[in-house]
Amino acid sequence: MNTNNSQRAVAWWLFACCAMVFLTMVVGGVTRLTHSGLSIVEWKPLVGALPPLSHADWLELFAKYQQTPEFIKRNHDMTLDGFQFIFWWEWAHRLSGRLIGVVFLLPYLFFLARGYLKGALAAKVFGFFILGGLQGAMGWYMVKSGLVDDPRVSQYRLAAHLGLAFVLFGLMFWTGLGMLQPRTAKFAVSPAPTFTHRLGNWLVALVFIMVLSGALVAGIRAGLAYNTFPLMNGHFLPPESFMVEPWWLNFFTNMALVQFDHRLLAWALMGLIPWYSWRLWNEFPDARTPAVALTLWLAVQVVLGIATLLLQVPVALAATHQAGAMVLFGLLIWANHAIRRA
Repeated sequence: MNTNNSQRAVAWWLFACCAMVFLTMVVGGVTRLTHSGLSIVEWKPLVGALPPLSHADWLELFAKYQQTPEFIKRNHDMTLDGFQFIFWWEWAHRLSGRLIGVVFLLPYLFFLARGYLKGALAAKVFGFFILGGLQGAMGWYMVKSGLVDDPRVSQYRLAAHLGLAFVLFGLMFWTGLGMLQPRTAKFAVSPAPTFTHRLGNWLVALVFIMVLSGALVAGIRAGLAYNTFPLMNGHFLPPESFMVEPWWLNFFTNMALVQFDHRLLAWALMGLIPWYSWRLWNEFPDARTPAVALTLWLAVQVVLGIATLLLQVPVALAATHQAGAMVLFGLLIWANHAIRRA
């Protein structure tokens, strides 16, 4: 296989891994929204891939769950059928994460043996595997925070878990784009980045911060409060936004301020992304397709967010909104890559 074909093969493999990260995030979102994340109280990376195979196995797992604070304080009347429902969501989420490891590692070894991956590129791509392992470990670290006195996972660990998924997705997607669509020109010295380049970088960072703020909203269930738009129960900034002491904790634990911050970031992106797309359209003809897609999807994502809020976080809509954030993130990376390859 020639160099171009080998690069395309590696690129499409990385895109497949991105798709699996996306799917795992969607399942994880449903797992959180259905309050299923604390149903499996142990972390067994290999043995845990097998589901319960007998009624006795189910009773054993249910007995372990009955000892958790979530069952004692919230689900004390749950039946075995109810436990099985939440178990399957958490099991599917963990299984999807395990499958990412398999789909990544086996082709990686194949590409390494065939010489498709060499030197620094091979090391960088293997770093994605390490990052994926850390992502799984962070998931268990997050679950452990809800197996103590308060049956609710830490919003900080939830944000870290989701943030790592976006970092992994972004790195693999960018690398795949670079192999599938290399630069169209070579320079002895890389040209200085333009304002549009820098704006694209800042927007990637801003969308990432937006994602983390959304995780905080989910972690403290702030989406169930202030279910009005555009004002928050008649206020631009609710008067109770700084009731927690010390003041800086309000940004992480106060429902009013956490939701306000998420809204504020959305307003900022609603102004900045269309401006960025307009600049792409005028300055970089090769980037017009991602520019249009980026603006259109921003509109979809905003509508999904508003509907999720007004309808008080229905599971399907909220999961779609979370998935939409990764789509927006990917489109922004695509747009940024298109202007760099030019």
